[in-house]
Amino acid sequence: MQILDAPASAPTASPAGFDCRFCGTPLHQSVADLGMQPPCQSIVRPEDAGRGEAFYPLHAYACERCALVQIDAVVPPEDIFEEYAYFSSYSDSWVAHAGRLVEHVVERFGLGAESRVVEIASNDGYLLQHVVARGIPCLGVEPAANVAEAAVAKGVPTRVAFFGADEARAMRDEGLAADWIAGNNVMAHTPHLNSFVAGLKTLLARPADGRPGGVVTIEAPHLVALVDGVQFDTIYHEHFSYFSMTTAERIFAHHGLTLFDVQRLPTHGGSLRLFARHADDDAKPVTAAVDALRAEEAAWGVDRMETYAAFAERVRATRHGLLRFLLDCAERGLTVAGYGAAGKGNTMLNTCGVRPDLLSFVVDRNPYKQDTLLPGSRIPVYAPEHVFEARPDILLILPWNLRDEIAEQMKGIRDWGGRFAVAVPDVEVW
Repeated sequence: MQILDAPASAPTASPAGFDCRFCGTPLHQSVADLGMQPPCQSIVRPEDAGRGEAFYPLHAYACERCALVQIDAVVPPEDIFEEYAYFSSYSDSWVAHAGRLVEHVVERFGLGAESRVVEIASNDGYLLQHVVARGIPCLGVEPAANVAEAAVAKGVPTRVAFFGADEARAMRDEGLAADWIAGNNVMAHTPHLNSFVAGLKTLLARPADGRPGGVVTIEAPHLVALVDGVQFDTIYHEHFSYFSMTTAERIFAHHGLTLFDVQRLPTHGGSLRLFARHADDDAKPVTAAVDALRAEEAAWGVDRMETYAAFAERVRATRHGLLRFLLDCAERGLTVAGYGAAGKGNTMLNTCGVRPDLLSFVVDRNPYKQDTLLPGSRIPVYAPEHVFEARPDILLILPWNLRDEIAEQMKGIRDWGGRFAVAVPDVEVW
């Protein structure tokens, strides 16, 4: 394990225009330049269709010192998350995934009525509702007030705040030290990475608090899966950082936390579940899985800039493949619609320059997104029932990580010979 101390100042200018948010090293190695794009979760109301949108550069870089892949925080998190369009509970498989995580952690670490669970970026209570059902005290920390309201309506206590070192100190002073801190797909969402991890350290219960030392679980898409699967559409303005276990381990160690276990997950095209504890909590030994993945990532080339330099050409091939497919469908008179007004879909469509002439409409289960227009592409969004009225020839599943769930929900398109498609890593039609 390598512990890095952040340099006091950057010695040379960075062509990226910003320095590594963990170690402060000037950034030089481009990973993916996806051009100018609007924030992917923004919504365009029909009455605003004639107004312009703000576009920002979307360009990922790799740090030569710590191997953190990242984009600049050109869009302030307050502009993204204070009113958020993503509600986790609209994915049945994700709610079920959260339920299994709760079961695993509660049983493995013996949590009960005397414990406390805190989830960072708790969204609409999709995970903590399972904790409430077990009678375990819990608290969600969620910056989006509109989403937090949905959680409270489910009986999930929720604190509307951005989590970081200051918020963690305030919570601890209020007696809210946590036996389990859960963070699913949140660590990537903070530009203040060091403050976020320092906050985990502050809020996590220590054995000296009169209870066993606490545990942090962090789930994040695996950088190796992103690169190998050409998942460039998971790069967007609200994802400020992209993690390998190697880099996450360095960041946690810098803040006095030890990664003691890791699990690989199929979610989001390949994710990691990291288990962390206080560095001096020897009751939780480091497992062989951590050592094995560290060695595997080293062999893969996590610290070699050549690994990231080769990614751009693969991104170009995937983009061109989708455009060729949509143009071919148009020439053959086939209608193509999309499923999922999700962040990754908006990145894909805007990177490729897809507009309504190639993708006639998109549907989504989230009422908050229905009867709106996608940012940038201005493709109209409807309820899923619209598919059965319009009867497109092909339904392009934009959140490809949920392809099986969506295909099952929409299997009725087979009645008129409709087919499904995904675009990552290559176009596949079935």
